[in-house]
Amino acid sequence: MIPFRKMNGLGNDFVVVDARRQRLDFKQNEIRALANRETGIGFDQFIIIAPPEHNGDALMRIFNADGGEVEACGNAARCVAAVLLDESGRGETTIESAGGLMTARPAGPGRTAIDMGLPRFDGASIPLSADAGNPQRLMIEGFADRYGPAACVNVGNPHAVFFVADVGSIPLREDGPILETHPLFPERANITFAEALDREHVVARVWERGVGPTRACGTAACAVAALSAKLGLTGTAVEVMLPGGPLLIDVTSGRILMEGPYALDYEGTLPEPERAR
Repeated sequence: MIPFRKMNGLGNDFVVVDARRQRLDFKQNEIRALANRETGIGFDQFIIIAPPEHNGDALMRIFNADGGEVEACGNAARCVAAVLLDESGRGETTIESAGGLMTARPAGPGRTAIDMGLPRFDGASIPLSADAGNPQRLMIEGFADRYGPAACVNVGNPHAVFFVADVGSIPLREDGPILETHPLFPERANITFAEALDREHVVARVWERGVGPTRACGTAACAVAALSAKLGLTGTAVEVMLPGGPLLIDVTSGRILMEGPYALDYEGTLPEPERAR
């Protein structure tokens, strides 16, 4: 049996398994079955802590509830950082991911702070289709007339953010899946609707790629902060309020610094994946 931790950041929840001493490869259908909230454990992402491949303390692999592997997850990174920091007793840890190298430190009881790296605003890095146009004023047919342009950025994974007057009025479950899979986004995209309340506070609702509506998305909060500062809608340090609670994001240095809570819900065991048997 494989030990796991059930963890969450602001209600964005994960199953975390440690594969640093035993290689674990879970098939997509196994992850989807475990993610089912009625018949499985239920989670937004499945996280594997693996041996580092470069100079980090560990490699974080991230699988969405649909079984697809993705590049980054800010809330999961805070949870993994908490595990590594508790293990080492040090004041800093580095986490490798497909989205880049992240440095994390404790930020008080039940909280971690992470340097998520540099936002990438160019269309090729997000990525967008070659004919998309201005990445921060992306006009999407059928949506631009209702929401205006989407502002896009890569913060380890691709995001499109609509800054609107009232996030509460958005039919997220209807529009989210259409926008996620729009041809303008060749690798799909996380879709966020955000409302800037003032220079320091933003409210956001997120349709997460491969997951659906989520109580919190750390990289979406990073995307909102980076884009709202770039567009002059807010200052460079903001509180992004998600349905699960707030994250503090600071892009003053040009890099994205994220601070927020993490929690260990419980521990359990999983059967070994088919490939490991």
